[in-house]
Amino acid sequence: MNLYEINQQITEAFDAAVDPETGEIVSEEALDKLRDLQMDRDEKVENIGLWIKDLKADADALKSERDSFNDRLKAVNNKIESLQKYLQNSLAGEKFKTARLSISYRNTPSVNVTDFDSLPFEFKRFKDPEADKAKIKQAIKAGQTVPGAELVTNTSMIIK
Repeated sequence: MNLYEINQQITEAFDAAVDPETGEIVSEEALDKLRDLQMDRDEKVENIGLWIKDLKADADALKSERDSFNDRLKAVNNKIESLQKYLQNSLAGEKFKTARLSISYRNTPSVNVTDFDSLPFEFKRFKDPEADKAKIKQAIKAGQTVPGAELVTNTSMIIK
């Protein structure tokens, strides 16, 4: 029986146990049933409350694990970035290939914003004021001049 049903039965038992006009107890059986239902209700409320406490403890443990996982992920990504820079500096643009590894280079255009304040309004985002680099790149590639921005070519390393 759920809490709603118990509350409904408590109301019915109370109505059967007490005279609404005088407030006198008219049925001892109904009063006993009312006491039993109240104990059932208390037990149900306690169990639900304990379940909530357990779920909160689980949520806290999961949050802690998530935070730990995010820290580990950040450390691994930093290590990847560091090793890629090291390898890129060591190879200095030279291709490298073995049976298990291939390192090559690709030119990738990216936008370098030289003066945010000079950018036309349509090329700015205002969530955290920043340049809308995708729009700027598209406009420059289409031949438009965008004050305060330029298209530069970067080299990114591809490891397969």
